[in-house]
Amino acid sequence: MYEGSYPSKRFKETLDFLTEILQPPAKILDLGVSNPFSDIMQKQGYTVTNTTGEDLDESREALTQSGYDAVTAFEIFEHILNPYEVLKSIKADKLFISVPLRLWFSAAYQSKTDPWDRHYHEFEDWQLDWILEKTGWNIKKRIKFTHPVKKFGVRPLLRLVTPRYYLIYAERNAS
Repeated sequence: MYEGSYPSKRFKETLDFLTEILQPPAKILDLGVSNPFSDIMQKQGYTVTNTTGEDLDESREALTQSGYDAVTAFEIFEHILNPYEVLKSIKADKLFISVPLRLWFSAAYQSKTDPWDRHYHEFEDWQLDWILEKTGWNIKKRIKFTHPVKKFGVRPLLRLVTPRYYLIYAERNAS
């Protein structure tokens, strides 16, 4: 998955954000298959259960399970056609979500060989805020951060100063 491009800065920023708000041994439902970051969360002492690769647009049963302190969705919602329904289906009261931000100098990503590795959404911060608000979530904390790459050129220079990721902690609104 991360052959030659392990996202150290993104993982560090995300882990720092998560541990500041939710301490281990919290039980987390992590949307997406087991991955290097879910392994990092487990090593920190969190109890992590991943979804199993089901299409969350079609099958949301995993989201309706109770007993989790939080749901994490790191780099998932850009791949989902209907994040509104997914967000409405989550039963946990705490949500950590990150998305890559839409970059004006880069087109939406689409793998030609892997249908799961495509971005249907390229979010702007206000779009994610709005969908969270409309689905009953109250944003408590948010950060944006850059993702520099070790290459030369105009795009790598822009990546030094242009925020690439948007990370949010939200709580379900009281009904």
